[in-house]
Amino acid sequence: MSSDGTLNYLNVTHGLKSWLLTLDHKRIGILYLIGVSMFFAVGGLFALLLRVELLTPEPWFIESDTYNKFFTLHGVVMTFFFLIPSIPAIFGNFLVPIMIGAKDMAFPKLNLFSWYVYMVGGFLGVGAIALGGVDTGWTFYTPYSSGYASSQVILAASAAFVAGFSSILTGLNFIVTIHKMRAPGMTWFRMPLFVWGHYATALIMILGTPVIAVTLLLLMLERGLGIGIFDPKLGGDPILFQHLFWFYSHPAVYIMLLPGMGVISEIISCFSRKPIFGYNFIAFSSLAIAILGFLVWGHHMFTSGQSVYTGVVFSLLTMAVAVPSAIKVFNWTATMFKGSVSFSAPMLYALGFIALFLVGGLTGVFLATLGLDIHVHDTYFVVAHFHFVMVGATVSAYLGALHFWWPKMTGRMYPQTPARVSALLTLFGFVLAFLPQFVLGYLGMPRRYHTYPDEFQLLHVFSTAGASVLGVGFLIPAIYLVWSLFFGKLAPANPWFAKGLEWDIQSPPTTFNFEETPIVKEEPYAYDGPLPDNSEEVLKAGENYGV
Repeated sequence: MSSDGTLNYLNVTHGLKSWLLTLDHKRIGILYLIGVSMFFAVGGLFALLLRVELLTPEPWFIESDTYNKFFTLHGVVMTFFFLIPSIPAIFGNFLVPIMIGAKDMAFPKLNLFSWYVYMVGGFLGVGAIALGGVDTGWTFYTPYSSGYASSQVILAASAAFVAGFSSILTGLNFIVTIHKMRAPGMTWFRMPLFVWGHYATALIMILGTPVIAVTLLLLMLERGLGIGIFDPKLGGDPILFQHLFWFYSHPAVYIMLLPGMGVISEIISCFSRKPIFGYNFIAFSSLAIAILGFLVWGHHMFTSGQSVYTGVVFSLLTMAVAVPSAIKVFNWTATMFKGSVSFSAPMLYALGFIALFLVGGLTGVFLATLGLDIHVHDTYFVVAHFHFVMVGATVSAYLGALHFWWPKMTGRMYPQTPARVSALLTLFGFVLAFLPQFVLGYLGMPRRYHTYPDEFQLLHVFSTAGASVLGVGFLIPAIYLVWSLFFGKLAPANPWFAKGLEWDIQSPPTTFNFEETPIVKEEPYAYDGPLPDNSEEVLKAGENYGV
């Protein structure tokens, strides 16, 4: 350990080469944090430009073609390079081995290779931006994308194609690590729910990602070589593309959500000072969501010409997948009931997750209803719904995880007051940005248009104002977290008095995590005992940690 308490794996002065060739799962998680943060900034910039353009009913600073490219690249970058990898790649890599008592991932070299694959995919996506952009929409719907769009479709599709291999390799590593490297006593039902969430996510990565990879490959072959697959003029079927795309892309929503749900379980239990309510139900509900997620893709296609009977089946299955999600929300609420709840920054983000996910989930039931879906299909109602689920909930979980495990990852504390302010700003800004869009959609405002009737302007102004507040809410943590690396007070091993193996080792952890392999004897989330004898000393040692 260096003189300032920072371990060697965080010491950049050891050289860039040691980072680029590292096999330490914690360093790889931090490399992902750097890459994901960079792509988050790029995707967020495009979102801000879109909202500024939509302040007025008529175009005022970008043209139609440019607008189409902006929302396409916003969707591609945010979906494939931020939302999907954010929690699994960063926190899964950093924490899963420690949480199960292992010294590293099962395949350290494959773990590092997956980061390189991810970065190559990301730079291909940025290259598509630099070379003129893509105007197909992030879904790449055929036949427009395969034969008619005059933009960098192949480059953008190849970016998503390459990034998919990073997901597959990461999922494989999680599954083998969790199956084979658990410490003695770490039974399946002593694993943290964070690990259960990543296990279920890994199943989706392994089973679903190859489908979208093959789909994008077929799209590139049709566009590049003129092979008839999706284009009717070449004897293809454009509806086939939708089936293949959504067979992956709806389960991909749970690649974003399931790790986030694991994060929320850890935070809720810690800051309520209670064992998680219904541990087994939450664990099995993660697997149920992963399985049912593969059976509901057809609700994206109610207007595509599929039969009414098929639509009814998909409608019922979509409503069924809400059940395991509701189980988690009910159990989190029961955990907080009569608990000693403290509103530190991670807890505020967790509560924001529950609020935003609840709105997103309930409006998902609206879209699962055939008659209503036909009315609001391809309107701003859909935009608002998937932003509440995919962006609002996932980003809240991501920021909650960042604030909860930042002391463990860096060995530094951050100031609580600006952290609490940013959590509240993020929630308020998100609701102000996207709640008006439900009204816009119900009134008939189609998505992907940058011109609209004058009577919709006020709602768009509200939405842009909310996006501005949201941007400030994201900027504040970037400032104080970077500040904390240089000026933050040294973090104790367990600043939150949390349960779990990661809190039993020093902050930040040593290269191989544990001096000796731990033996697990305690049930998970055993918060029913008193605080440690040194709790007052720990609190006085630095800032208010929020306990």
